[in-house]
Amino acid sequence: MKVRELLKQAEDNLDNMHKDMNVAKVLFYHLAKKEPHQLYMMMDEEVGVCLEKTFLEGIEEYKNGKPIQYIKGVETFFGRDFIVNPHVLIPRYETEELVEHILYRIDDYFSDYDTISLCDVGTGSGAIATTLALEEDRLQVVATDISSEAIAVAKENANKLNAQVSFIVGDMLEPLITKQHKVDIFVSNPPYIPKEQNIESIVKDNEPNVALFGGIDGLYFYRRIFQDVKKILNDKALLAFEIGFDQKESLKQLVQDSFPKERFEIIKDMNGKDRMLFIYYQM
Repeated sequence: MKVRELLKQAEDNLDNMHKDMNVAKVLFYHLAKKEPHQLYMMMDEEVGVCLEKTFLEGIEEYKNGKPIQYIKGVETFFGRDFIVNPHVLIPRYETEELVEHILYRIDDYFSDYDTISLCDVGTGSGAIATTLALEEDRLQVVATDISSEAIAVAKENANKLNAQVSFIVGDMLEPLITKQHKVDIFVSNPPYIPKEQNIESIVKDNEPNVALFGGIDGLYFYRRIFQDVKKILNDKALLAFEIGFDQKESLKQLVQDSFPKERFEIIKDMNGKDRMLFIYYQM
């Protein structure tokens, strides 16, 4: 079967099931180890038996509800491929925006620092910690996660991309407090989906629920962090969080209760949704 025929068959099949037809091309050029633009130059080539078999198995997995990122085993974040599997959340574009905004604020807030200590709590795949370590060479990065399986994935990503990141298995801030570790920048993309909120089954049924749900109102982990985070902050520090698009008012109140004297801002993403919280801490 030619590439064109195989893709047409898969796309029609997906379209009939009201699934994303583009997944067929994405999976094929990933398996064929080609760039997207190269795919169009090979449309009339014959597909090898092994490639066809692997492709059709992947399409079946997708039809049965498995995210394409887990089928491929990687997701691109900030221009780099990160290994992902069901032990870690799939990195999202919104989180790339968080990383961008952190990098902008490092230049402003820590312009005269030779070295800057940073922690990423709830690191998952390590996408945030590894990307920041690679993008800003002044950073000394530590990342934590309660899941040893997630930490294994994060370590593999950091090693593969030659990033200098230290990883610790532990519950939220506890390992950092225990080690009396102090940071200039605290980063977290904590679980923030309310427990009873309906979300897409492809997310709920595949991605680790421990990294998705943040208690009854979605704010459980923010409360825990705000309660203890001052124990690990240096006298001048920046706190950066990803937040749910509808949590602005609730988080404003939490910040005002926990950091009454601190300046903070909530930033919109490219879609105009409130998705990032920054707190400027001064002892």
